[in-house]
Amino acid sequence: METESAMSDDSIRADGVRLALYQPDIAGNAGNMLRTAAGLGVPVDLIGPLGFVLDDKRLRRAGMDYLRHADVARHSSWQAFCEHLGPRRLLLLTTQGATAYTDFAFRPGDTLVVGRESEGAPEEVHARAFARLRIPLKSGMRSLNVAAAAAMVLGEALRQTRGFPP
Repeated sequence: METESAMSDDSIRADGVRLALYQPDIAGNAGNMLRTAAGLGVPVDLIGPLGFVLDDKRLRRAGMDYLRHADVARHSSWQAFCEHLGPRRLLLLTTQGATAYTDFAFRPGDTLVVGRESEGAPEEVHARAFARLRIPLKSGMRSLNVAAAAAMVLGEALRQTRGFPP
């Protein structure tokens, strides 16, 4: 398993909520999610293969100087990530979710997973998920930007678990 980690200067609770990006393919969205996670003290799992290189200028532009504060673990594949996951509950954010995220009871230790911007998450990710969560949208709307969706659901998970930084 390929794992790289850049620890932020703040300590991060080992039992806190995590964010996992499944094979992200838009560097700017990944940069936005990394910036959000860094600011909130949430560790991130990047599950490869990635659709861009980590020194992509769009990733750096979106993440700005916050990227150096992100706690990131890189995993070469879905299988490598699952080995790393351990007993954590995997919560998949998907337009196909049966449960609205606003109706879900989050727990410390949960891992929120977002799929690829272009294709979502494959069946093997859906099958591994403890729950598949959706964001309620106005009729006729398909989805939100993945970075916006991750921020919304991550905010609710941190609120419920009292996981926001002091």
